[in-house]
Amino acid sequence: MEYKFKRIFTIVIDSMGIGQMADAAKFDDVGADTLGHISESVETFEIPNFRRLGIANLKPLKQVSPVDTPLGYYFAMNERSNGKDTMTGHWEMMGINTTKPFITFTETGFPEELIAELEKRTGRKIIGNKAASGTVILDELGEEEIKTGALIVYTSADSVMQICGNEETMGLDNLYRYCEIARELTLRDEWRVGRVIARPYTGMKKGEFVRTSNRHDYALKPTGRTVLNSLKDAGFDVISVGKINDIFAGEGITESNRSKSSVHGMKQTIEIAEREFCGLCFVNLVDFDALWGHRRNPVGYAKEIEKFDKNLGILMDNLNKDDLLIITADHGNDPTFKGTDHTREKVPFVAYSPSFSGFGKLSETDTFAVIGATVAENFGITMPENTIGTSVLDLLK
Repeated sequence: MEYKFKRIFTIVIDSMGIGQMADAAKFDDVGADTLGHISESVETFEIPNFRRLGIANLKPLKQVSPVDTPLGYYFAMNERSNGKDTMTGHWEMMGINTTKPFITFTETGFPEELIAELEKRTGRKIIGNKAASGTVILDELGEEEIKTGALIVYTSADSVMQICGNEETMGLDNLYRYCEIARELTLRDEWRVGRVIARPYTGMKKGEFVRTSNRHDYALKPTGRTVLNSLKDAGFDVISVGKINDIFAGEGITESNRSKSSVHGMKQTIEIAEREFCGLCFVNLVDFDALWGHRRNPVGYAKEIEKFDKNLGILMDNLNKDDLLIITADHGNDPTFKGTDHTREKVPFVAYSPSFSGFGKLSETDTFAVIGATVAENFGITMPENTIGTSVLDLLK
């Protein structure tokens, strides 16, 4: 069977919002503008490939001028779901409207009852139990964990429980087992966090601790079937890169590729583009969010986008006429904004194919689910029951 596009690459630049949504006040995010404020924070911003696709036509940037004839189509997407976290954003892209937000424990830490049960089930004392930066809490408590056998548990502005373990003294298998126990406990409604994250590290003393790439996310399963399930059931390839497999708890994925960094994730995507498949390659590039957004570092964020842009040019050169590239984001994380939380922002939809004869700005949408709906229509599959989203496939020509 012939499809308009044989392969669709959807790349999520994790947290690259393009300005506050209309309901930003409900989330205390009035004034947030991730990409705009990054641009204003640096002297130079070299993104020639992204510029060719039309990003500066969609979002005015201080150093980057719009192009007269961009290579792509572009528009802004609003989030319909009630939230601004990674899982909610990605699930919505594939059709799920989340009306009940995930619980966060940013201000209070986890309840005593939950901590007591976790200590009982793991046989280890829990230390930490607060919102913290992962690198900071390692310097604070890493030596104590190694010396006493305690377990560092912490959270963040996201709906997560993060558990640290030294790969040499605790061992990865034990850390993963403790996280599985925590995931089971936090399925209860009152403790229901979106993800439990294993945070392994190496080093034996303060100043020498390094988090490793053996991180593992234990996410809740999506609350319903997504476009990924329908694609897989119909025999299409659904290739994940980065956190995608964890975000969807493996649901609807036919091949999973773990990434060591966002640069590595793009290199993996380029390698995938060099081989045959029919279906979706779904990519999450997490460093933008984890290393620069949450740590409020606009200069580092800008440099990460510049690294992405170089690999974007290589990827574009590897695309065939029957390929479609979609670049988007899952929420905002303005590195110039107050606090360390995600921000409720619109996200970009930038589409490119070597076969395009047209280009330009399309109408703003009220959901991220246009992505899943467009993928579904392209491959002739039905959107799962109770999903949302309207395709823009006919507009991409």
